[in-house]
Amino acid sequence: METNSKIVASDQAASIIKDGDTVATNGFIGIGVAEEVLIAIEKRFSETQTPKDITLVYAAGQGDAKDRGLNHFGYEKLLKRVIGGHWGLVPKIQKLALDNKIEAYNFPQGVISQMYRDIAAKRPRTINNIGLHTFVDPRDSGGKINEKTTEELVDLIEFDGKEYLSYKTFPIDIAIIRGTTADIDGNITMEKEALYIESLAIAMAAKNSGGKVIVQVERIAERNSLKSRDIKIPGILVDYIVLSDPKNHQQTFAESYNPSYSGEVKVPLSDIVSMKMSARKIVARRAVFELSKGDIVNLGLGMPEGIASIAAEERIFQDVTLTAEPGVIGGVPAAGLSFGAASNVTTLLDQPSQFDFYDGGGLDIAFLGLAQADKNGNLNVSKFGPRYPGAGGFINISQCARKVVFIGTFTAVGLRVSIKDGKLIIDEEGKKRKFVNQVEHVTFSGRFAQENKKSVLYVTERCVFKLGVKGMELVEIAPGIDIEKHILPYMDFEPIIEKTPKLMEEKIFYEDIMNFCLV
Repeated sequence: METNSKIVASDQAASIIKDGDTVATNGFIGIGVAEEVLIAIEKRFSETQTPKDITLVYAAGQGDAKDRGLNHFGYEKLLKRVIGGHWGLVPKIQKLALDNKIEAYNFPQGVISQMYRDIAAKRPRTINNIGLHTFVDPRDSGGKINEKTTEELVDLIEFDGKEYLSYKTFPIDIAIIRGTTADIDGNITMEKEALYIESLAIAMAAKNSGGKVIVQVERIAERNSLKSRDIKIPGILVDYIVLSDPKNHQQTFAESYNPSYSGEVKVPLSDIVSMKMSARKIVARRAVFELSKGDIVNLGLGMPEGIASIAAEERIFQDVTLTAEPGVIGGVPAAGLSFGAASNVTTLLDQPSQFDFYDGGGLDIAFLGLAQADKNGNLNVSKFGPRYPGAGGFINISQCARKVVFIGTFTAVGLRVSIKDGKLIIDEEGKKRKFVNQVEHVTFSGRFAQENKKSVLYVTERCVFKLGVKGMELVEIAPGIDIEKHILPYMDFEPIIEKTPKLMEEKIFYEDIMNFCLV
């Protein structure tokens, strides 16, 4: 191999990070995470207590909720400040923030991904309306997570009589990204990666900030051997290449390699396992009734993942286009630690471009998780007492989709249901209420949605609410459910009931396929 190549060992790459550097990392859960490099950084810090006081910036959550991904950075002296989009997968860093050990911000995932492009172009601010009237708004907390965090990074501004948020940009000293193949000049292809995410934007941001770009790959190619159209990161942006051990270069944190995620093969839809009848399936079944033929759809993490299973079961995949925020257009979304990837993808964009599309109203409908809602239609998925999962892409998606459907069980922790003769039976009630007087954290603003005349539904296994002009209105109940017995006693407020709620579709509550057709 040529001596002037950019290939270095992972410990050499880790050694270029200096105290006080701002480090941006790429990844989506476990997809595209440069695990080999992150391990080397943790090892260096454990042995030498350097680098220290770094600022970590990331858009999507990058971790397995245990030890992998950005959990390798979970040390008080290593970190000074963290600006992140989703915190639920990085409990070690989350604990530092909640213990007031580091400065910590939670910004919308889409905003951070787009901010990299603004940093690359040396724009002083990222300006949009994403986050207005949520906890990110400076009239609330400005995205600050704890008392140690005092600097204002978000300003409220006005153009032409309309409010916007102005997010401050900053230089990136170190970019840590991932690809599949590198030639010795640093040109990077991503043929086996499930996503592109914001690799190019982060690399440009660091390079134009005078910083360094580290890329982890799984194989090395000779100079001029890569097809120019396959190169996603040009060598002029790359300073160091780290050849990874295969165990630290899985396609996702759940799968070493699934060829359908990278477009090598297409899988039959019959391979998708049908859901067993449960509260989760009932909710997903009711949710699909909100779809229309031709809809462009986003499915959130968790409960909304079940909609893909119902779409396969009812054979309606060809009638809608499912998307995911890291850049997936079409196909069948994956779940769990492979969430973000998809089989049979039609097109793959980078994440900043996907959020451009989302933010501009490109989504016809979004299905997102229902964790906590209040009488004003506000929703919280970002903070629950000592837990701080953060917003991720939720704010961008819920604020900008033309229609949003929040889905989840009516109560949590221990809820058990069954069906009999087409009726829902509550076998054991959940111990935790989801419908409260006031949410702990405003991740979605009901008032802002009302002002923008957005269509908003809240779908549970036993009833459906809609956001009306007066607040939360009860519009449907499941067969077998009594409002006075099964709904009102388990809410902290009384919903608006302007007319007798109609029954949810009876075929939802039978084991057989619904034979649902989109119109």
